[in-house]
Amino acid sequence: MQLSEAGLKNREEWTSKGYKLPEFDREKVMAATKENPFWIHFGAGNIFRAFQANVVQNLLNEGVLDRGLTVAEGYDYEIIEKMNHPHDDYTILVTLKADGNVEKTVVGSVMESLTLDSDNAAEFGRLKEIFTKDSLQMATFTITEKGYSLVDGKGKQLPAVTADMEKGPEKPDSYIGKVAALLYTRFTAGAKPMAMVSMDNCSHNGDKLYTAITAFAKAWEDNGTAEKGFYAYVTDPAKVSFPWTMIDKITPRPNASVEEILKKDGVEELEPVITSKNTYVAPFVNAEECEYLVIEDAFPNGRPALEKGGLIFTDRETVDKVEKMKVCTCLNPLHTTLAVFGCLLGYDLISKEMKDPVLKKLVEIIGYEEGLPVVVNPGILDPKEFIDTVLNVRIPNPFMPDTPQRIATDTSQKLAIRFGETIKAYQKSDTLNVADLKRIPLVFAGWLRYLMAIDDEGNAFELSPDPLLDTVCPYVASIKLGDTINAEEVLKPVLENDKIFGVNLFEVGLAPLVCRYFSEMIAGKGAVRATLEKYV
Repeated sequence: MQLSEAGLKNREEWTSKGYKLPEFDREKVMAATKENPFWIHFGAGNIFRAFQANVVQNLLNEGVLDRGLTVAEGYDYEIIEKMNHPHDDYTILVTLKADGNVEKTVVGSVMESLTLDSDNAAEFGRLKEIFTKDSLQMATFTITEKGYSLVDGKGKQLPAVTADMEKGPEKPDSYIGKVAALLYTRFTAGAKPMAMVSMDNCSHNGDKLYTAITAFAKAWEDNGTAEKGFYAYVTDPAKVSFPWTMIDKITPRPNASVEEILKKDGVEELEPVITSKNTYVAPFVNAEECEYLVIEDAFPNGRPALEKGGLIFTDRETVDKVEKMKVCTCLNPLHTTLAVFGCLLGYDLISKEMKDPVLKKLVEIIGYEEGLPVVVNPGILDPKEFIDTVLNVRIPNPFMPDTPQRIATDTSQKLAIRFGETIKAYQKSDTLNVADLKRIPLVFAGWLRYLMAIDDEGNAFELSPDPLLDTVCPYVASIKLGDTINAEEVLKPVLENDKIFGVNLFEVGLAPLVCRYFSEMIAGKGAVRATLEKYV
C-alpha cells in the first residue's frame, strides 16, 4: 500500500484496513484550486496536516467546499521536497482517542505544495501568481511564535531582515520579508483585499504578524523600493486584516508506535525523515481527537462556511477571552503543574501522571477550586466543560506521547501568565483572598525544587531548556537534600521577581508559604512526594 495517487487507486485495499479516504473528485478539485485558489497556508508542519487540512477535507467530502488548500513552506524546504511531493500531497492522519481506539484517515485536501524560496524562480513566481488572484481570501500561518520576530534574543534586528528592508521586495531572504513581498504583489495587482491569519499558539497572534508585515511595508515605502500606498494598504483593515485566533490541539511528533500500526496494515515507505534543519517529519501525523480553533471574523474578501467544519468565528474580544480561559486557567496551568512534578517524580509521560491520585487531585484543585472562581468566561465555550475535557479526556489519553520534560521547557516564561494572572484576579476581587491560594504556591515551590536538577530519589536529571536557567539556578545550586536553610533569605531575589511570577510574592504575601513548602521538599529523598501528600 503506497501513499500516492497511484497507490490509492485501489480504494478497496485501504478501506478494508479501516482507512477513511477522500470522497471527492480530486482531479476536478485540484484544477479548480489551481485556477482560483481561496486559501494558502504557510507552514507545512504537523498541526496543519492534522487540523486545518482535515477540516477542509471533511468540507470537500460534504460538498461545502469545491476547492482545496495550497500550502507553502518557508522554513524547511525539505518538508515539501521529501514528504509532500513524493506522496502527491497526501498525509495519513492517525487520531488517538482516549478510549483506546485509533482512527485512520488519508487526507488529500492539499492540492498544491510550494517552497517559499525566492531563489526558486518557478515556485516563488507561482506564489506571486496566487497572490494576484481575485479568488484568494486568506493566507494562514503556523510558523511558531518566533517566526514573526524580526529581532534576535537580545532585541537586535536580524541581519537578513535588515538586508531585506534595504534592498526591497524584489528578492527577499527572510521569512516575513518573503511574505511581505507576496502581499506587495497583491497590492500592485490592484490592492486586492484578503485576510492574513496567524493560527499559531501565541497571545494576540494577529498583532505579531501585523507588526512584522507593516515594518517591512514602512521600510520599503520610506526608502522608495515600494510604491507609495503600500503601507496604507496593509494598515487598512478593509483591505488587509490580521485577525486574532486561538488554536488548541495536541499534535506530538510522529510516534514509532503509530508507525508500527500503519506498517502492520501494509503501508509502505513510512520512515520519518530528519531534515538538515532537524525537522522530524513523516508521511503520517498523530494527534488527539479534541480540537479548537476560534477566529476573529474579519475577512475583507469574504470566506467560506468553515464554521460547518467546527471552526468558531467570533469577535476579537471573545477570542481574547477564550485564550485567557485556556492559558490562565483551564489547560496550561494544569500542564505546567504536571510537567514540574513529573520531572521530579520520574515520570516519562504526562498521561501516566493522571494515574497518580495525588497529582490528579492537585490539578483538579488548581483548576476547579483555585482557577475557576476567577476564570474569564468567553461565553462561546464553557470553562468548566473545558477543564472536564482536559482532565478526563485529553491529559489522561495514554496514546498521547507527551512528556513532562517537553512541557517543562521555558517554565520561567510561563509562570506569570499561567498562575500570576489568577493571583492578580484574587487581589482585585472583593470576595476572594490571595491567602486562600494554597496549591499554586505549591507549584512555585515545586519549580524551585526542580531547579536543583535532582529528582525525588536523589538522582541528577537534565533541566529542560529555559532562557533564565543561568539567572535562577545559582540560588539553589549549593542546596543539598537534608539541608536546613533560611529559604526566605536564600530565595528572596527569585521570589520578588514579578517578571517570573507576574507578581512580587513577598508583596502579595505568598512568599512565606512557598518557602515553607520548599523547605519541606528538600528534607531528603522522598520529600517531594511526602510534601504533596501532606498538602494535597
